Amino acid sequence: MNNQFDALIIGGGVSGISCALVLGSAKNKPIASNKKIGIFTHQKSSALQEAVFNNAYGIAPGKLGSELLDESTAHLSELYPHIIQIPNEKIIEIQGAFPEFTVISNKNTYQTKYIIVGVGSANTFDIKGLTEFVVPHQKSLTEKQRIQLQNTDHKVTEGIYVIGTLAGCRSQLTIAAGSGAAVATDLLTLWNDGIAVQVHDSIKKKL
Repeated sequence: MNNQFDALIIGGGVSGISCALVLGSAKNKPIASNKKIGIFTHQKSSALQEAVFNNAYGIAPGKLGSELLDESTAHLSELYPHIIQIPNEKIIEIQGAFPEFTVISNKNTYQTKYIIVGVGSANTFDIKGLTEFVVPHQKSLTEKQRIQLQNTDHKVTEGIYVIGTLAGCRSQLTIAAGSGAAVATDLLTLWNDGIAVQVHDSIKKKL
């Protein structure tokens, strides 16, 4: 596999998959058609592993988080196979600066222009090169000792974005999903020379 990417998403939970789905759905737009996008789908530490959902818009009551994790990666693979899923790799370090980042996992090394990080807000966060941005989580109970990355509207620094609870969002599935989608559209807007981009499907187009 060619390890050179335009964007790499770190984290296969709610925010990461949501981000990948929106980016994937833009495949027919000229601004995204030639972009190589990958997502590290390591999910073992996802908070969804122990979750059950009764209050999430669009999700059937009683849906298990563990089921949702499996279904979401399958959904991404089926509809948007051009988004490269990289399973079973943990990110250890990020080196360099925009637009030439090096992302180092426990197995491989990758090059990318943009990085989107969504690995949750546990205080065990230890990706070298990003720890300087770690601050206490602003919307979590102090006793939980959650963390987030300093950011302005999801942007940590040039070329690096953070999504989900690690961005300071509350731990609600729909909030995390929206965070990932927001950064996806921000990135598409960048690729569109700053002209706002939204990606919608419509039944009218299929009639």
